[in-house]
Amino acid sequence: MPKFLRIGIHQSNVSGYTSKAWWIRRVGSTVFLKWGAVEVDGVGDGRRIYWTVPPREKAIRCGTVQPAKDYVKNAIARRGSHRYEPLAGNIVIRRRPANRGTELEQIFATILFVDIVRSTEKAARVGDSRWAQVMNHYYAAVRRELKTLHGKEVVTTGDGLLATFEAPAAAVRCATAIREAVRTLGLEIRVGLHVGEYKVSGPDVSGLAFHIGARVAAKARAGEVLVSSAVKDLMSQSEIRFKDRGVHQLKGVPKRWRLYRVDR
Repeated sequence: MPKFLRIGIHQSNVSGYTSKAWWIRRVGSTVFLKWGAVEVDGVGDGRRIYWTVPPREKAIRCGTVQPAKDYVKNAIARRGSHRYEPLAGNIVIRRRPANRGTELEQIFATILFVDIVRSTEKAARVGDSRWAQVMNHYYAAVRRELKTLHGKEVVTTGDGLLATFEAPAAAVRCATAIREAVRTLGLEIRVGLHVGEYKVSGPDVSGLAFHIGARVAAKARAGEVLVSSAVKDLMSQSEIRFKDRGVHQLKGVPKRWRLYRVDR
């Protein structure tokens, strides 16, 4: 079955540019979706596209083949006005060669994932020019709160951002501050927080903790800040209150995790 693969280009795709990809494939009566941040390497026919972090995934079971075909057709048509460019090949996870001159460093930190709820629908409603202005204000607001609470930006994801913090309390306060700041722009976000170890080699970061943080964010509802049990356990003496959101299986992540909503 052929794939329809697209990559978002909000400005221009050049080597080293980070953007957002959207991928759709139909297998019988089921439609599979993937979306997330990508990195462009090279230009022209030799250009390669890599996921910068594991993409988010969703499967839609339509019951019969024709509704599945209609879903794919309509989904592609809805994105026709967002400057999405078709790609012929796969998007792969980058496998970077080991740099013997760069020593691996192990870091323990709180990881924050944030993205905009229903960003595609909002962009379609206001148009490319206005959406670009909104995104500029959005990232300015996010980075202002990161600076205030000493967060470190790692990568942007088209309509979201990944950052790290030394202390979980600062990460939670930053998440709630970002949520309130972007509401003045008419935006709702979802945020996921996890704490754990990851490796740093030069500009590159890696580790299961990032995967868990992304999956926690995927479980958040609009306007919700979700944290893993690892975050809550480190904040037992904090004044921040949490509400139990139950035990969840995080896609691709070992064991089940109890998640908590920041209740403030």
